[in-house]
Amino acid sequence: MKAFPAARGRRALLVHSAVAAALVAAAPAASAQGAKPQYGGELNIGNVFATVSPMSPDPAAWAWKHSQDTGLAFEQLFTADLKKSRRNGGAYTFTADAWLPTDGMRGELAEKWEMKQSPLRVEVQLRKGVMFPAKAGVMESREFTADDVVFSFDYLNKSPKKIPGYFDHVEKVEANGKHQVTFFLKSYNAEWDYRFGWGYYSGIVPKEVVTAGAANWKNVTGTGPFQLADYVQGNSLVYTKNPVYWDSETIGGQQYKLPFVDKVTYRIIRDEQSLITALRTAKLDVMEMVRWSHADHMKKTVPKLQWNRYLDNAGYFIAMRMDQKPFDDIRVRRALNLAVNKQEIVKSYYGGNAEMVAYPMHPTYTGYYESLDFLPEGVKEIYGYNPAKAKQLLSEAGFPNGFTFKVQTNSSSVEGDLLQMVASYLAKVGIKMEIQVLEYGAYFSAMMTKTNAPGYYMRLGNTNPTTAIRKSFVKGQVWNPMQFSDPDIDKKMGEVLAESDERVRQVKVRLMSRQIMEKVPVIVLPTPYVYTGWWPWVQNYGGELRAGAERPGPIHARMWVDQDMKKKMGF
Repeated sequence: MKAFPAARGRRALLVHSAVAAALVAAAPAASAQGAKPQYGGELNIGNVFATVSPMSPDPAAWAWKHSQDTGLAFEQLFTADLKKSRRNGGAYTFTADAWLPTDGMRGELAEKWEMKQSPLRVEVQLRKGVMFPAKAGVMESREFTADDVVFSFDYLNKSPKKIPGYFDHVEKVEANGKHQVTFFLKSYNAEWDYRFGWGYYSGIVPKEVVTAGAANWKNVTGTGPFQLADYVQGNSLVYTKNPVYWDSETIGGQQYKLPFVDKVTYRIIRDEQSLITALRTAKLDVMEMVRWSHADHMKKTVPKLQWNRYLDNAGYFIAMRMDQKPFDDIRVRRALNLAVNKQEIVKSYYGGNAEMVAYPMHPTYTGYYESLDFLPEGVKEIYGYNPAKAKQLLSEAGFPNGFTFKVQTNSSSVEGDLLQMVASYLAKVGIKMEIQVLEYGAYFSAMMTKTNAPGYYMRLGNTNPTTAIRKSFVKGQVWNPMQFSDPDIDKKMGEVLAESDERVRQVKVRLMSRQIMEKVPVIVLPTPYVYTGWWPWVQNYGGELRAGAERPGPIHARMWVDQDMKKKMGF
C-alpha cells in the first residue's frame, strides 16, 4: 500500500483542523440557561427529514429512518454523552447523522462494557431496574433483561432485509445471567459498537412487540422516555411520557427525573414553505434543518429565534450507473463533472454558504478527511469547470453530439432548482438531462432493487468515516445507485474494518477515498451549510441533532419548555 507522506499528512491535518474549527465555531457557545427546569407542556419538532414519512416501525425492515421515528421508545446499548456537548462546555456538537467519537459515548441500557480476548468478545453489564411500561394488547410492565438484547439481535440478524455482511463479525450473542450479555466475535470489527450499540439498527425491542406485530405502529413500546401514542400518515407522530422511565438529568447540581415534557410531536410537513411558516408562527418549537436562505431572512424578521449553523452531514451528487452505457466510460463521467460549474453553484445558488468537498468524507471526520488542496490532480480536476475539455472527452468517447439521460429524484427533495441548474450546464455541452420526480417510496425502492435510472440524484448522509465507504462502494451494499464495483476496494475495506489502530485506519480511509473518486462514480455537487432554529422557551438545548445514528430521542427527552416565557411572548 502506498504510504501517506508524513509531512504532507501533517499539513493536510492542519488544514482539516482549521476547517473543523470553523464548523465548530458556527455552533452556539454554552448557553446560560440557569433557570430551574419545568415539567409539563409539549414540544412540536420538525426533524431533519420532516418531509419524509416513516417507512416502518419494525426494526427487521432495516429502514434507515427507523431510529428517528422510534428512538424515543426503543433505547439502545449506547448513546451520546450529551454532557460533552458544546452547550455544556464540551467538545462536540452532536450534529452528525451517525458519528459518535469514542469519548463522546456513554452507556444507555448498558452500564459498562469491556472487550476481552481468548475468545474475542465484548462483555456488557446491563442496567438493573429498567422497566418496560405496560402496553394494552401488547405486554404487561416488566423488567428489561439480557434476554431482550439477545432477542433483538437475533430478530435483526435473521431478517431477509438485513444489510449484507452487517453482523458477519459476530459469532453469537449470549445472556449470562439476568443483566449481562456477551457478544462473541469471529473477528475484530472497527464498527462493532456502531453496528449493534448505537447504530441505525440497534433498538432493543421486546419480543412481545414482535408477537403482537412489529409492523403495526400501535404496538411500539420500549424502555425509552416516551411511548408512541398516535401516528397520522403524512402528518405527525405523537409520543407521550413513559411514567416508569429510568434516566435522569443533572442541571445546576440538582438531579431531575426525565423526561421533562408530557408530549413530543414530530411533525411531517412535505412542503418546505409550510415548514418555514410553522416555525415562524411557533406551530413548531424546533425545526432541525433550515436552508441558509430562509434562516438569513428569518433572522431579520423573527429576531427572537435561536440558531445553530452547521455543514450538512451529507454528500450531494448525481450518481451515474457505471454498469450501463454511456456511464460505463470514465471519460463520459469525467466530462459531465467538468461541464458543471460547481464554484458558480456555491456562489449563486448557495450564496457562498457551501463547501466544495464533503463527500464521501465529511470535514468533521478528523484524520479521515482531506481538503481539496491536498487531493490528487485526477480527483481535484472533477471539482473544476472546463466545458471545452468536457466536449473533447465526450467526442473521444463517441458522443460528439451528446446524448440524453434520465435523472430520478424524489418529491420530498427541495433541490429541484439545483437540478435545473445542473441540466442547464450539461445542455451547453450537448447533454440533455431529463428529470423524473418520484414519490419517496418508489424512489427508494428503485435504488434498493437496482432498477434506478442511469442518473440518480441523492442527498446521502455521510454516516461515519468507515460506513461512508462501506455502504456505497463495497459489493452487495444497497446505497449504491452508481453500481460501483471494485474487488480491490472490497479487499481494502475488509482491512480497514479489521484494523484496531485508528491512526492506521485514517490513512487507509484517506487513500481509499482518493481511489474511489478517481473513478468518478458521481457528478459531485457542493454541500451547503444549514441551520437548526428554535424558540427561546425551548431550554436545555443548543442545536444538538443526534445522540446516535439518526436518533434525536435522548436529546428531545432532556429539553424542557419555559411555559411562562412562552406565554409572555404571546404563544
